[in-house]
Amino acid sequence: MKILLPNAKELNTNLDNSPFEHLSVASQAVLDVLLAMSEKELAHFFKINVDKAQLEWDRFRRIVAQQAKSYPAWQLYDGLMYRYMKRTDLTNEEINYLRQHAFITTGLYGLINVFDLISPHRLDFQGSLKIGKTSLKQYWRSQYDEIVADDDLILSLLSSEFEGVFSPVIQERMVKLVFMENRVGSLKVHSTISKKGRGRFLSYMAEQQIQRIEDIKQFNADGFSYREDLSEDRKIVFVRNVD
Repeated sequence: MKILLPNAKELNTNLDNSPFEHLSVASQAVLDVLLAMSEKELAHFFKINVDKAQLEWDRFRRIVAQQAKSYPAWQLYDGLMYRYMKRTDLTNEEINYLRQHAFITTGLYGLINVFDLISPHRLDFQGSLKIGKTSLKQYWRSQYDEIVADDDLILSLLSSEFEGVFSPVIQERMVKLVFMENRVGSLKVHSTISKKGRGRFLSYMAEQQIQRIEDIKQFNADGFSYREDLSEDRKIVFVRNVD
């Protein structure tokens, strides 16, 4: 079983760090393309201002110079979903579970385990970055597919942006986890609530050492409960009622 997580733009570097973790050949090729851009080109690519682009360019430069610090990926990423995970005081059983099952989709490092060491950077799959003549999604597709190919259960906490890196064959095997809000009879996917639910869900999986699809449906943190009437073979829906 694999649990697939998106990366995050928000980073927290106020952590214990490790020496620079060397890049794979595949990651280095991506970095070379990014560093070939000017700060203005990076600003246009990321749709950010030049000052923020300068920060990203400096981060890429430190990585290529092997001067960057490295951090466990799920500690460095600090978006709302990650902040709602239990990331400290883990038991050995929880650590082993996450090492085996929890993986993050990244544009620079490929598909990685939550504990893999990475350096601060920003890169997703929304831009038009090409490695040679290959899109970033196509570039990483075989590596992504290979890691999950032999798993009997693939749980997706991803948006369509990140799911699209995988081949259609793998996407058809994914079980999508959906977190909804029911406010006075009106059901909708609320971005903030959904991100919080995803974070709580991963922690629940590790705490309970979940392996079976039926046990997944028992998730009930933060007021969420399984809704059979909204779920399908490849979609599990949890709803939180709000007055």
